[in-house]
Amino acid sequence: MEETKELLRVEHLKKYFPTSRGLLYAVDDINFSINEGETLGVVGESGCGKSTLGRAILRLHEPTDGKVMYEGENILEYDSQKMKAMRSNMQIIFQDPYSSLNPRMTVSQAIAAPLLIQGIFKKNQKDEIQKKVNEMMDLVGLARRFANSYPHELDGGRRQRIGIARALSLNPKFIVCDEPVSALDVSIQAQVLNLMQDLQEQLGLTYLFITHNLSVVKHLSNKIMVMYLGQMVELADPKTLFKNPLHPYTKALLSAIPTPDPEYKMERVILKGELSSPINVPEGCRFAKRCVYAKPECANIKVRLCEPEPGHFVACHLISGDLGIDS
Repeated sequence: MEETKELLRVEHLKKYFPTSRGLLYAVDDINFSINEGETLGVVGESGCGKSTLGRAILRLHEPTDGKVMYEGENILEYDSQKMKAMRSNMQIIFQDPYSSLNPRMTVSQAIAAPLLIQGIFKKNQKDEIQKKVNEMMDLVGLARRFANSYPHELDGGRRQRIGIARALSLNPKFIVCDEPVSALDVSIQAQVLNLMQDLQEQLGLTYLFITHNLSVVKHLSNKIMVMYLGQMVELADPKTLFKNPLHPYTKALLSAIPTPDPEYKMERVILKGELSSPINVPEGCRFAKRCVYAKPECANIKVRLCEPEPGHFVACHLISGDLGIDS
């Protein structure tokens, strides 16, 4: 089997937001890599920093520190002109397919906008622009009769197809998928997910797939990263993560997945305790206040990311043995 080449590497990425009470640690020291044509799934509860991570990688939020290595080059060092050219290689599909579209633009205009902004076509090249728009509409399964429709005239699934077509119009290699199906009906979710898988195989796309749905991310991803309050707490391939979750937070997330068998009784892990504030966070484990296995020292000693088995990373004192406690 031919080895795939690394496309993106994130090193010690941080994004802090100043507030009246101090610094909000939205993304704090994240490290991972993604190979060409693969998908990294990112899961975690609301407010853990998933979307901020995706936007920081694309520099929609300017990172506070760290590196984003795209094909071996740190794009955080690019000036505005070079970064604009890089936009052709890195795109995003937003969560809300309605608010992410300009209500005053037709479908054709929305898909054509990136082409005009990047200077691929000029405004007077109407025939060439429409030809490209038609190609993109065909690619994502959006009927051409909707070319002159406005977003409010379409359902959520068709709106999201516009967002996908717009993201693909520049032929990018890497796409941040920021919960692209969470705002859609369940039946439409399956259609859009299947479309995204087909496009990945057809075009060789690389995804950072952000979602709350663990079943979806298991189906789509080559690797899964679990985030909690801005930090990565576990990273592994789907089979390993679901079979042998090591971090207590990951175990709680997996226990919440509903099962189709009404006779099967799942052992639920109910999280209790106070949710730590992401502002001026303590040095130790941020999950300590909700962890049933936590020791008093957990909240004070900095967590170290360890690799208990090849390719399986976890940030937990109980696994690393930093407290002198066996897992």
